[in-house]
Amino acid sequence: QVQLVESGGGLVQPGGSLRLSCAASGFTLDYGAIGWFRQAPGKEREGVSCISVSDGRTYYADSVKGRFTISRDNAANTVYLQMNSLKPEDTAVYYCVADVNAPKYILAVVTATPMAIGTWGQGTQVTVSP
Repeated sequence: QVQLVESGGGLVQPGGSLRLSCAASGFTLDYGAIGWFRQAPGKEREGVSCISVSDGRTYYADSVKGRFTISRDNAANTVYLQMNSLKPEDTAVYYCVADVNAPKYILAVVTATPMAIGTWGQGTQVTVSP
């Protein structure tokens, strides 16, 4: 059974940090991309960050560039999102997503747009509030 399971969400004050984890099971992503989307209340889902499986290059939406860092542990089949300097506008449900179509995924991330792709986790809530 193909599964992506997120963890690490929670409540944090503005300026704080959180680290999200995504454990993949039931498959090994040999090509494509894996990363994170998010959905804030009343808004569409948007791409946040991803890693290209083929070359390890990372991509970020402008809104999180310089604050978020994505990484991957291939041996553990796990992807991480280190989120620093969090802002209230980062409040959202964060989803781990994997897809074999890397160009489509990267486009969704760099344009911070929704895209109907791939395999999704169940999501983890991140709330940034005083």
